[in-house]
Amino acid sequence: MDIAGTTALVTGANRGIGRRFVEQLLDRGAAKVYATARRPESIGVSDPRVTPLYLDLLDEKSVADAVTAAQDVTLLVNNAGIATGANLLTDDLDMVRQDLETHLFGTLRVIRAFAPVLASNGGGAIVNILSVLSWVATPEGSGSYSVAKAAEWNMTNGVRVELAGQKTLVQGVHLGAADTDMMAGRDTSKIDPADVARASLDGVQEGVMEVLVDAPSRFVKAALSADPAQLYSPLSGE
Repeated sequence: MDIAGTTALVTGANRGIGRRFVEQLLDRGAAKVYATARRPESIGVSDPRVTPLYLDLLDEKSVADAVTAAQDVTLLVNNAGIATGANLLTDDLDMVRQDLETHLFGTLRVIRAFAPVLASNGGGAIVNILSVLSWVATPEGSGSYSVAKAAEWNMTNGVRVELAGQKTLVQGVHLGAADTDMMAGRDTSKIDPADVARASLDGVQEGVMEVLVDAPSRFVKAALSADPAQLYSPLSGE
């Protein structure tokens, strides 16, 4: 899929990885970019090809309104998300539900709404921004987020199968940590959010289903077929 001339919609486009997707799409010649956020006035990208839209993953009407406004979309980037930081055993279950409602059901709601649009425009592509935590949990308050991202990962696999008949590429993008507001204050190695957008869009152009952006995502993916101790012994200090 050639990015030049495409019409894209990016969720969570007002900051972090989402904003870098908007910038990269414009640099690569996208004809139009619908930049969505819960506060579209915060998009902050001044380019006539950018159309800010209100979209909240948990608000069905806002998703339906976005579909009505963006009938020409050929590339959907599902980037919007949250991180409650909830522990699975000690924090309120409503916090765990919030992560799942956003990453699993919210993202799926957007895909279900836009899949017919993509089909009518020839198929196109869907990008889901996932995480290395789709495959591993850490002792740093990531339990709830990991569960939600694991669910979103296999949802990505599921919709890939269901959308194959309409020639829609469904790409999952995994990374360790990017230097975004969500990761502010975390003492860990972080990559430039622009690298995430760049690797993903390179993959879209090449028809790649899964993109491993950095060394942590490549290490964990490779370790999944081995003894789990390879992943969890170092994390527990053994």
